[in-house]
Amino acid sequence: MGMTNSVNIAKTLRSNVFRLACILLPVGLLIGQSHSQILPPPPNYAFPNGRTYVYSVQWLSFTAGDATVTLQSESSEQHVIATATSTGLVNALFKVNDRFEAYFDPQRYCSLRVIKQSEEGSHSRHVDLRFDYSRGQSVLDEKNLKTGQTTHAENDIPGCVTDVVSDFYYVSSLPLIEGTSYVFPVSDGGKTTEVTARIEGREKVTVPAGTFETVRVKAEPTTGGMKGRGTIWTWYTVDESRVPVQMQSKLAWGSLTFRLQEVKR
Repeated sequence: MGMTNSVNIAKTLRSNVFRLACILLPVGLLIGQSHSQILPPPPNYAFPNGRTYVYSVQWLSFTAGDATVTLQSESSEQHVIATATSTGLVNALFKVNDRFEAYFDPQRYCSLRVIKQSEEGSHSRHVDLRFDYSRGQSVLDEKNLKTGQTTHAENDIPGCVTDVVSDFYYVSSLPLIEGTSYVFPVSDGGKTTEVTARIEGREKVTVPAGTFETVRVKAEPTTGGMKGRGTIWTWYTVDESRVPVQMQSKLAWGSLTFRLQEVKR
């Protein structure tokens, strides 16, 4: 495996480990509709609080890194903690050590804040993203921890958006009906992206955590800053827990796959 491909793997681990999740999750029940929206969870919905999903990240036959995602309840908000870490040869060539935190409203599923602390190669940065619905703006503040340089940006958002971290859990509150399409808005602090997700069908999938009956979802960003970044599939268990056991993105230099290792409680 050449150095260029190894660096590409690490950079993709860094930038896509959570973006994969965000563009896979159908967050609006839009059968027969074409507009983008986010629906609140159904009455008496139970969030999978206290569970940590642990994934291995693979490119072809090589292990590129590890990722974890945890959800917990804090007062009136839901708090997501996610990590991405490079391993093996990829780690030697381009080290990645990222931590993401997100907060969202459990009543409406609207994102409230995202905090990113990232160490990628020789770069280190801190990002604080807030969603100001009263002004219809996302407010992004970024600091380069090596140079001290800061960046501030504000962009328009609709009345409710999800983000690249907390939407990982959105799918568990919605029906996954084969043949259905969903459209939903996602913001990472830039121009809001609309994503179209299609439920393709059922499939039995084997990952290190076991063999599962799943439903496969195909998703593509259709507008905004994520448009044209590829097609991604995810496989969710068909039981009430709706665990995302596998995610896959087809890239120009091969497929990147996230496979569930275990669920910690």
